[in-house]
Amino acid sequence: CPVVLAPKNSSVAMPPPADIVKVAIEWPGAFPKLMEIDQKKPLSSIIKEVCDGWSLANHDQFALQHADSSNFYITEKNRNEIKNGAILRLTTSPAQNAQQLHERIQSSSMDAKLEALKDLASYSRDVTFAQEFINLDGISLLTQMVESGTERYQKLQKIMKPCFGDMLSFTLTAFVELMDHGIVSWDTFSVAFIKKIASYVNKFASDISILQRSLAILESMVLNSHDLYQKVAQEITIGQLIPHLQGTDQEIQTYTIAVINALFLKAPDDKRQEMANILAQKQLRSIILTHVIRAQRAINNEMAHQLYVLQVLTFNLLEDRMMTKMDPQDQAQRDIIFELRRIAFDAESEPNNSSGSMEKRKSMYTRDYKKLGFINHVNPAMDFTQTPPGMLALDNMLYFAKHHQDAYIRIVLENSSREDKHECPFGRSSIELTKMLCEILKVGELPSETCNDFHPMFFTHDRSFEEFFCICIQLLNKTWKEMRATSEDFNKVMQVVKEQIMRALTTKPSSLDQFKSKLQNLSYTEILKIRQSERMNQEDFQSRPILELKEKIQPEILELIKQQRLNRLVEGTCFRKLNSRRRQDKFWYCRLSPNHKVLHYGDLEESPQGEVPHDSLQDKLPVADIKAVVTGKDCPHMKEKGALKQNKEVLELAFSILYDSSGQLNFIAPDKHEYCVWTDGLNALLGKDMLSDLTRNDLDTLLSMEIKLRLLDLENIQIPDAPPPIPKEPSNYDFVYDCN
Repeated sequence: CPVVLAPKNSSVAMPPPADIVKVAIEWPGAFPKLMEIDQKKPLSSIIKEVCDGWSLANHDQFALQHADSSNFYITEKNRNEIKNGAILRLTTSPAQNAQQLHERIQSSSMDAKLEALKDLASYSRDVTFAQEFINLDGISLLTQMVESGTERYQKLQKIMKPCFGDMLSFTLTAFVELMDHGIVSWDTFSVAFIKKIASYVNKFASDISILQRSLAILESMVLNSHDLYQKVAQEITIGQLIPHLQGTDQEIQTYTIAVINALFLKAPDDKRQEMANILAQKQLRSIILTHVIRAQRAINNEMAHQLYVLQVLTFNLLEDRMMTKMDPQDQAQRDIIFELRRIAFDAESEPNNSSGSMEKRKSMYTRDYKKLGFINHVNPAMDFTQTPPGMLALDNMLYFAKHHQDAYIRIVLENSSREDKHECPFGRSSIELTKMLCEILKVGELPSETCNDFHPMFFTHDRSFEEFFCICIQLLNKTWKEMRATSEDFNKVMQVVKEQIMRALTTKPSSLDQFKSKLQNLSYTEILKIRQSERMNQEDFQSRPILELKEKIQPEILELIKQQRLNRLVEGTCFRKLNSRRRQDKFWYCRLSPNHKVLHYGDLEESPQGEVPHDSLQDKLPVADIKAVVTGKDCPHMKEKGALKQNKEVLELAFSILYDSSGQLNFIAPDKHEYCVWTDGLNALLGKDMLSDLTRNDLDTLLSMEIKLRLLDLENIQIPDAPPPIPKEPSNYDFVYDCN
């Protein structure tokens, strides 16, 4: 077989340079072109080259866009997202397209107008097009079209109702998409426009798309502008929103609760309680319970988030009472304490006001206040001067005494008849318990942007916090008896009660009765068993030989944890992009290459099921280029003005990769576990220590298990603290061991 040698000057096939991307480019009516794009060349010269290939003049009036479902324009800013094998389309430039659509949506032909609005709704998702359309005062044109409500439209609505509905739906969709880019301030809209949008909430209850977009616009107006909040609050009432919760469309229900939450959140302090009263009158809680929580369908993440926000805002109404000190001179407030005493001891008619009986009465009151468990027996009002819990504790005590009178009297009389050292002080317990419940429910804190942690049981009663307290104060008294506690054990009892409450809440009971039954099963004995089990699982031997063994094993365990973290990074994680309107989730995925050399990442249309392959992620970042990993407030996306409202929980999930001189890749982890996995994995890649809570817990657990396995043969053998002594040398070495 003859061997053919290549000519001396011929070039050997080399892989294409990193800056060269091979793509296909389409143009209507022509065969697609296969082309190599040099990413170092200006985009305008690439477009000119494409136009010249098809003999098209005025190349400055053309642009390239992705030929996928997004149709997004390619710009100098996003051109690095083009990957090998991509299909692009040559099309009119964003400015030209915006100008044409601006004219088309004003067409006198209804069919042409409808088609133009449909195209506008689609194109408006692209920020490049949006900027050009807004520059033509396109937002004002859309608002005028909404405001006008001319006779022509009214006639059209009667004659061609479907056409009118579609036209309005596309108009509102385009408006929402354009405003989502944050280019135009919300403060610029007129009362007439707000009135129109508010009217659609009532008029188009049957048209889901119009209703959905109208609710979304109202929510954004309220959240983004104080002036618009006041105008929207005047135009839309809770009574108008309630019927939308009674339907079966969960998305409409979600948008409706979002508007209610927005109005609640932005209401001035003096108006918030008034709004809560209106919500109670309209039976919002029972409607949500019936039509949302107990409906025969799963609650999606966004609905869970909105229910959580409503729960937080409702409990935050307690903040005022929680931070109000009792005024010992205020007779009305003192009367509440008198009422507590009267209910407990059924006091007879007041003694005569003689000086002798006055002393007797004071003595009797002091004795009764001691039985009620107040710290200050002479003037119990002084017990309520600490904030938190302030007057909220007294409110809870009075509610318990009036609405659960038998249980209240039983607790007070039981403890007043016990020996002093074993009595559970009702007054002191109620004050500390109220403070604890406020901490558990985070009363006074703003809702998190990412949390979905709502509790169905709090939607089952109009006075859910007070009922929650009533169940917990009875639990406290029961636990006190089970622990045979004395006043010195007060803090220990409170810790056990907190553990009981937290463990019961994690099971998400569907009603207060179910919560009560969960607590019944979590007796003090059961808590001791759980603690003992956990202690055995995480047993920490402190003897010197065990500590030395741990020290020897620890590097192996850390290497095992490091490999697990890197394997998780290779699998990858889907991250969510938070935007101004949380419901429109946008996702992106990031994963480490199997050789641990490159991070692959890219945007996704929807949350993926399982892993996303490397080749579908268009961007990559070499690990060698990473300069640092920063977390929390040090992240660039957390330093931006108003970034996610600097929410505490979002800050705890934020981390960023810094590369090159100013490059950054910003993350918000879906939960604390993923945050720890990624920060550990990235630190491991950079050769740094893994310092997360998850690593500490994993290290403790794995070390404990390994130690127990190694010590199995030494069960019931006492391990000495010091090594055994070295025996003395023999007197002579005249001994032989015969191997035969």
